[in-house]
Parts: sequence; C-alpha cells; structure tokens
Amino acid sequence: MKLIRIHEKDNVAVALADISNGEVVNCGDCEITAVKAIARGHKIALNKIASGENIIKYGFPIGVATEEIEAGSHVHVHNMKTSLSEQASYSYNPDFLPLQVHDAATFQGYLRADGRAAVRNELWIIPTVGCVNSVAQKLAADNQHLVSGSIDGLYAFPHPYGCSQMGDDHEQTKKLLAALADHPNAGGVLILGLGCENNTMDQFKEALGTWDPERVKFLVSQESADEFAESSQLLAQLARYAAGYQRQTISADKLIIGMKCGGSDGLSGITANPTVGRFSDLLIAQGGTTILTEVPEMFGAEGMLMNRCVSEAVYNKTVNMVEGFKKYFISHGQVVYENPSPGNKDGGISTLEDKSCGCVQKGGTAPIVDVVDYGARVAKLGLNLLSGPGNDLVSATALTAAGAHIVLFTTGRGTPFGAPAPTVKISSNTALYEHKPNWIDFNAGTVAEGESLDDAGQRLLDYVLKVASGEQVLNEKNGYREIAIFKDGVTL
Repeated sequence: MKLIRIHEKDNVAVALADISNGEVVNCGDCEITAVKAIARGHKIALNKIASGENIIKYGFPIGVATEEIEAGSHVHVHNMKTSLSEQASYSYNPDFLPLQVHDAATFQGYLRADGRAAVRNELWIIPTVGCVNSVAQKLAADNQHLVSGSIDGLYAFPHPYGCSQMGDDHEQTKKLLAALADHPNAGGVLILGLGCENNTMDQFKEALGTWDPERVKFLVSQESADEFAESSQLLAQLARYAAGYQRQTISADKLIIGMKCGGSDGLSGITANPTVGRFSDLLIAQGGTTILTEVPEMFGAEGMLMNRCVSEAVYNKTVNMVEGFKKYFISHGQVVYENPSPGNKDGGISTLEDKSCGCVQKGGTAPIVDVVDYGARVAKLGLNLLSGPGNDLVSATALTAAGAHIVLFTTGRGTPFGAPAPTVKISSNTALYEHKPNWIDFNAGTVAEGESLDDAGQRLLDYVLKVASGEQVLNEKNGYREIAIFKDGVTL
C-alpha cells in the first residue's frame, strides 16, 4: 500500500512511497489516480477540494485550499495555506480515560540516596558562566582516567550565558543550570565559576537549594591559584563518591522519558511520533512518566491536548502556557505560524497545523497530569507538558533539566546532536535509518511497511529499557553532548 488515509474524515492521504504521474494507488478504503508525481511523505487530494475549503488530515483542519484542487493532485504549499492567527478561544470539555494499569517492567539502573533512579552514573562539570567554558572542557579532557568501574562518563557542558543577562534571562539561566546539577544521571557534579559573573556562586547555591556535599563540589576560579589542579582534586573526590553506586534492578515506574521531534517529514506524524505515543501510553500504564514539550509546535493542535487535562486547573495552566508563547512571538513582531522549516516542507509538511497535529501524536492518549515551567522539574507521575520552544537543543536541554533520564527524538531527515541525557534518534522512514546508521538508533519507518503501531511501541519500550540498563545510543558513542539555554532579553 502506497497511501495512508489517517482519519476517516480526511480529504487528503499521505504517500508512503514515491508515486508516479498517472499511477493508480489505494489507501485501503479509497483508490485514486495521481495526476502528478507525489513524493513520499507528501499529500494527495482524495476528492475535489474547493478554493477556501479546509484541508483535513488527522481528522482536523490543517489549512485551507488557495485554489480549486482536483482529485489526485499534489496538495502542498503551492495550493494551500495556514488558517492560524494570533487569536484563539478555548473551552474545557474533558475527554479522556485513565490507562489500564499493568505491572511494571524492570531495568538495571542506579538507585540514588534520595530514592530517585538514574540510567547513567556520570561526572558532570557545569560552568556558572561562559567565561570558564574552556577550563571546564580542558578539565573533562584531562580527567578521563576517572571514568572506570561503575562511572559511565565525564562531561563538561559549556554555554555562553551566566553574565551580562538581566531579569528573566538571568533567572532562567540560573534555574536551568541548577536543575541540570540536580539530575540523577550525574553521580557527581562540579560547579565551576569565574568569580565576577552575575550568576554568583552564592546565587547558584540558593537556586540549587539543598545538596549533598559529597555529590556536588564548587570552585570559583578567581579564588584559586591553580584552578586545574584544585578542580582535578575535586573531580577525584566526586569519582570516589560516585563509584559507590552500582547498577541494580529497578522498576520502570521510576523512569522519566522526554519526547520531542526535529527535522520532521510527512511520515513523522504517521510512523515515528505515534510510535512514541504508544510507548508513552505503555510506560505510563506501568506507573512511569513522560514529558512532551515544543509549545510552538502545539499551535493549531492544542485542542487535541487540552481536553485530556485531568482537571480544570491543569487545563488553565495549559492555556496559559500556549497563550504565553503566542505573546512571546507577538512581542517580537513575529507571527505565530512562522513554521514549518524549509526541511519540513521538503519532507511534505505544509503548514504549522500540519506539523503540530503530527507533533502531538508523541503524547499518545494518556491524561495530562501537569504543566511544568521551563527550568523546573517534573513533580507528578504520568504525562506532563513542559513549557519550552521547538528549537532542538533548547528543548532537549529543558527536557533533561526537567528530569528526563532519556530523550526520545523523532526525525524524518536526521540530526546528530545529543542532550546531556541519552538521546534516542528515531527515524520516521527506513531510508533514513539505512542512510545514516551513525545517527539513527531506532527505525519506526517499519510502520509504513506494515508493522502495527502497538508492536512498534512495544519494540521501542523494550529498546528504552536496554538503554536505561546501560546500552549506549549513538550520541553517546559519538561523544555528542551539549546544552542550549532559552534567551529572550537584553545582553549587556
């Protein structure tokens, strides 16, 4: 089968493989003759669509036709446009069912003193300010001999901020870095400061709150005669502490998994994203937790999420999150629908509604239990929404800071980057999986070839449990680890 009609209401179908001009194709309950060649991931009209009529995909409008479209025609940016505007109205009409609870699977992880689980036992160096980035990177390079036994790695996370920031930017940087320092995958953390930055060590400690002095060490470079020697001694102390942890059997209900997408194509919302959605439902049914972010890529599909909020209070937090991001766009003189990217369009995504409806498939069907602020940590078990932008590095960093042990990253075009947490790359199509074996960890393109979403979701859960038990993903093998911090203000 070369076509898929996602919902019975849809007036377009999506090509699962390239379709030739004049080729007769079917999607199970329909048959159509292509009047032009249609590339994989792109849309074809199933019937005549009048100018101004809604284009329906996923059972939702994803834009309107800008001209009359004949049945069998290619439907894309040349003959449709977005219907989004900055104004929207919402109402809460609860529509969700609790997931059926199953006994939890297990993985081999680390159990921290505070009862949290970890899937890695690493040493992290976190600069309070960009001025000491090079010091942090040299320390990580010079102390790799500490990686042995149960210590899985030593990494530095440079960034350009921590000074010359004001107001919310300063607070967000401090909050985000403190949340990273608290991450359970870090068995030991060195906080490295300069001494004259806005993000002072005292402020950082205040943001961190309580900490275990055996697990977290601090060094202000300007106060040390030899920051390399002193920091190396502190790292050795942290290594001795972290080495006391060993992998043990832990229930999967302690897992927190982040979910995002990037470099999407027309198959992402059909294969990879709903596979992650099935995984999310499976993990939550076992008592686990998942996090969905990328608020600007919920625009146009937010209604699919809002009625799954477990209470009106959570619904109101969701509305405020979405409206807050719209105001952020407007305050910078930008329209809310400045998306999808050129790569998305090449892959078959035509409008932001098209992209958003595919994006939210990662959230599965579970009720939404909470909305988490940027830089804050998840507090409730189940499906959480996280306030954050769509940018891959920024949102993956925010997912890690929120407590995600592992980040699931779906893509139709591929990307090599990695967050501080293991970042599983999931391809929406088999061609990408075969073309970039050094980037892609898991192939969901098999769904387009006949695998059921239920089977793909279970296969992904099995793989995630292996990763949680220590199997490295490609971003780890390649040494790709980085952070990016959300910025929205003046640089002094």
